[in-house]
Amino acid sequence: MDTPSASFAPLVPGMVGMVLVGSSVSVSHALVDAPLFTAQAVRYAAATAILLLLARLTGTRPVRPRGREWLWLAGLAVTGLVLFNVAVVRGVAHAEPAVIAVAVASVPVVLGVLGPLLERRAPSRQVLLAAPVVVAGAVLVEGTGRTDAAGVAWAALALGCEAAFTLLAVPVLGRHTPWGVSVHASWLGAVLFAVLGVTREGPRAAAELTGQQWAAVGYLALLVTAVAFVLWYSTVRTVGAGRAGLLTGIAPLAAAAAGTATGTGVPGPSVWLGIAVVIGGLVGGLRASRARGAVVAEDAAPRTASSPTSTRSR
Repeated sequence: MDTPSASFAPLVPGMVGMVLVGSSVSVSHALVDAPLFTAQAVRYAAATAILLLLARLTGTRPVRPRGREWLWLAGLAVTGLVLFNVAVVRGVAHAEPAVIAVAVASVPVVLGVLGPLLERRAPSRQVLLAAPVVVAGAVLVEGTGRTDAAGVAWAALALGCEAAFTLLAVPVLGRHTPWGVSVHASWLGAVLFAVLGVTREGPRAAAELTGQQWAAVGYLALLVTAVAFVLWYSTVRTVGAGRAGLLTGIAPLAAAAAGTATGTGVPGPSVWLGIAVVIGGLVGGLRASRARGAVVAEDAAPRTASSPTSTRSR
């Protein structure tokens, strides 16, 4: 049986990834007035270049998708990258940002149920019990706000797209590894956003970006895309989508911490309570799973080893 420290280690990349995602909230404010599609196209194009460079330095060689893999990866880019950003932007026009954030924070429940099914395993009882606790804590951290029917619809779409970002990667992680999935998702996202940018914002929209906005795009490309994608998919591949889904509760905590550090205000009592609830949910769900660490590893091993390219040099 795995020791607690050995069982906890695979979770660390996903935790760091969620901290980076949470930190992006304050950075993204710089892009509020920027041409959305063009800025995102630049972000994902830059992330692709960074990923290819890092992959080469680590000895990893992404492989070309084949057959149905194109559908999984294209679906990931369309939903997890493009539609998600559109849903967030359009959603805040009908609802306060907290409404969209709370919807997205509900992703642990979706991943806890659907993730194991895609991995051909039964959902973990510990994860299913912990997921609502993490969601409740995230609601306290993010707060609630006004909305209308359209806002609810956009929030639901954002939730579905956020879940799809992880779920659609599960079938291809074995052959492509976290590096390959991140590379293909990024370049596909760059192409899709570039088409939208040229048709909706014009071919010269990039010239409208200010120095501060370029810096924000660079931060998002390097840390929130290139680095966070690989870290997140590494944990999903190792521990499964259901268990990894609990870690998404870290993002609102990181966002609250980043807000405090940047001087946007000290969290109120409800936020501190929410932080405590999220931590409690994470400890309960992940600690319960640790006791079965060896079983989880045995479940995951056949899926990884079954691919003829899964052992290639990194």
